[in-house]
Amino acid sequence: MNSKIWLSSPHMGGNELKYIHEAFDANWVAPLGPNVNGFEEDLSTFLNQEVYVAALSAGTAALHLALIECGVSHGDEVICQSMTFSASANPIAYQGATPVFVDSEKDTWNICPVALEEAIQDRIAKGKTPKAIIAVHLYGMPYKVEEVHAVAEKYKIPVIEDAAEALGSTYKGQAAGTFGRFGALSFNGNKIITTSGGGALVCQSKEDKDKAVFLATQARDNAPHYQHSHIGYNYRMSNITAGIGRGQMEVLIDRVAARRAMNKFYQELFADIDGVTVFTEPSDDFYSNHWLSAIVIDPAIAGKTREDLRLAFLEDDIESRPLWKPMHMQPVFVDAPYYGGTVAEKLFDNGLCLPSGSNLTDEERARITAKVKEVFGK
Repeated sequence: MNSKIWLSSPHMGGNELKYIHEAFDANWVAPLGPNVNGFEEDLSTFLNQEVYVAALSAGTAALHLALIECGVSHGDEVICQSMTFSASANPIAYQGATPVFVDSEKDTWNICPVALEEAIQDRIAKGKTPKAIIAVHLYGMPYKVEEVHAVAEKYKIPVIEDAAEALGSTYKGQAAGTFGRFGALSFNGNKIITTSGGGALVCQSKEDKDKAVFLATQARDNAPHYQHSHIGYNYRMSNITAGIGRGQMEVLIDRVAARRAMNKFYQELFADIDGVTVFTEPSDDFYSNHWLSAIVIDPAIAGKTREDLRLAFLEDDIESRPLWKPMHMQPVFVDAPYYGGTVAEKLFDNGLCLPSGSNLTDEERARITAKVKEVFGK
């Protein structure tokens, strides 16, 4: 029986245990310590900008703290890219605010600058200036940074980058996660590097980082006893988890190269199959880590649907999945405002994420190739 081919499985580098053992040897097993500090420094160095990084328990926690620091509270509105994972939108609800969802554009599948401005203008006309914009670098593909930020700056609304899927991606040479007021990273088990679970908040100032760390450690005031003047959260990354991250940082560049090689593999595999488009960069300004490689199938041309391929893969124990179901189509957000057309909906109907792990073998690529050729009759 063939072993399962996963969509995106963890890929250890070898030195993770070294940092974990150091933490145990020094009895640093709390949510602070040299690995936490070292991991934050490693991330800041890799991002290659003057930013300040706070290591946290999850990317969702990073987005939540970013919203708090942007002053989002009960009754406010926050614009959010509709085509994304629910963790982009859920923290808006944590704050008692309302998400305002915006459609994607066709080039990067990310937030559409035109629909974004339409949404802002209409919300202002309705008496609600949005407090923040959450823009996502979907599957590692940078959004249209200059166009999106031009709109945000015009209306003086801070941008929070959801770069959970985009560590190692750049736009015009600058790292994803460093353009906005805040950036959120994720190190979940399926991400390009993992700490098993974890995330980080990228800040533009030390003051913002210090506030994030304060809130992430239960907002304890500087007093000899336990005193709290603010609501706090248990969001700090542990020294053990950060040790895994430090080991993973040593192989991050290799992991990005391997994911990009998988994207090239799919470009070559589908090159002569009409009606199938592989998701790639629209220009040289964009550099994606290709955390997940994805395709869009036009059934009228290809003669097959997204589901035909997904189910064929499933029969051979090859994991694939539809693109993110847009947030404005989710039952939990059915009453939220939405602006734009049907780009995200059509991508969801016809798109498929393919096995993209940095640890896929030649044998596994051969199985994927055979199944694709079988489905499309090539």
